[in-house]
Amino acid sequence: MTEQPSVGKPPTEQPPTENPPPAKLPEDVPAAPRHTAGLVAPRPPVRRARSRASSLTVRALGPVLLLVLWWVSSATGLLTPDVLASPAQVIGAVGELWGNGQLPDALATSLTRSGLGLVIGLAAGLTLGITTGFTRLGDELLDSSLQTLRTIPFLSLVPLFMVWFGINETAKILLIAVATTFPMYVSTTGGVRDTDRKLVEAMRSFGLGRLAIVRQVVLPGALPSLLAGLRLSMTLSVIALIAAEEINATEGIGYLMSQAQSYARTDVLAVCILVYGLLGLTADVLVRGLERVLMPWRTAGPGEGAR
Repeated sequence: MTEQPSVGKPPTEQPPTENPPPAKLPEDVPAAPRHTAGLVAPRPPVRRARSRASSLTVRALGPVLLLVLWWVSSATGLLTPDVLASPAQVIGAVGELWGNGQLPDALATSLTRSGLGLVIGLAAGLTLGITTGFTRLGDELLDSSLQTLRTIPFLSLVPLFMVWFGINETAKILLIAVATTFPMYVSTTGGVRDTDRKLVEAMRSFGLGRLAIVRQVVLPGALPSLLAGLRLSMTLSVIALIAAEEINATEGIGYLMSQAQSYARTDVLAVCILVYGLLGLTADVLVRGLERVLMPWRTAGPGEGAR
């Protein structure tokens, strides 16, 4: 008999393989040949850490080289004592002035003048800068006049201040104050105007008054500009101090310079010039330290990785 095919029996299926072949990914596809001849592989910048000691050593190279050049020029006779005293003579003059008390007294008097004038100038510049930068009325009333006064050299005010205030300490302190006001004013105005207006409006919507907004929003946002203005004002206070002490001073570093000029003491003149330079350098170092404390994220410049 012929066998009948079974009905309903499904056809035999092949069991699935346990490890199917991997699908071909796009990166497995052979890429088209590219012309790479002459190309250089990019090298990312490598940040080289520099210790504090090495950084200070590099900073000191310039002054040390100038000192060595000065010493060699004096030793070989290129610089005679009537032109500029040698470093040894200057060190001797420092000992002489410090021993008889002239240098400490003069330094204290000059620092007092410079400090008082700087405080007055910073307060005036900060107040005027916030007023003109934060309010439209203040900007319209004050900015054009202050910008005009800013262009007047403060040295041209010396004769006028002598007529107004005489030759006493008031004229000297106010001259330093005027010289230091405008750098702080310009920096404060720019920093206040760059404050995010949306943030100011948000704080107003929370009910903060103007003084609270200035204290909690505007001044922290303008901090980089404020520190830049502080650095300029502190440096300029030393320059203004030199001019102020030329107004018939009877004490201070400027008085020592006038006395040394009368007796042709180039060693004392060099001491006074170095004191002025050290005052300016100290002011700059103080502001840099303040920046490191208040803004630690700005201690490294944009080219730090390439150093």
